[in-house]
Amino acid sequence: MPTTNSAKKTATAAPVKGMSKKMLQHFEKRLLEERRRVLKELGRADEAFGATPQSADGDLSSYSFHMADQGTDAMEREKAFLFASQEGRFLWHIDEALRRLYRSPETFGICHQCGNMIAFERLDALPHARYCIDCKQREEDAKK
Repeated sequence: MPTTNSAKKTATAAPVKGMSKKMLQHFEKRLLEERRRVLKELGRADEAFGATPQSADGDLSSYSFHMADQGTDAMEREKAFLFASQEGRFLWHIDEALRRLYRSPETFGICHQCGNMIAFERLDALPHARYCIDCKQREEDAKK
């Protein structure tokens, strides 16, 4: 007798047990460490944005810059801004993971797509991960 997809899903879907308190504490610690690191990096970027062109290269004289120097400085500021915006997005993902951990610890580490547990190794490497490696791979392949 053929089964439908929904029947297969309910027949094979076993309840996923959440993580132990010790594992949750481990991932909380990892997320907080990453958060501190990102905030430190963003603080450095903030210092770079606040510097005047003269003080940025240590030259405090009132002589004007050469156009090539100005171009180089503009490129460096643009790179610093791009880096800061990437770090800002990463910080958002870390904060979201901390919210998930605090609001519903019983579901932390469960894939948002398929409902299976995310492998410990994946979460240890990316503690803010929302998808198991298989679902993330399917998402990445769909983008190609």
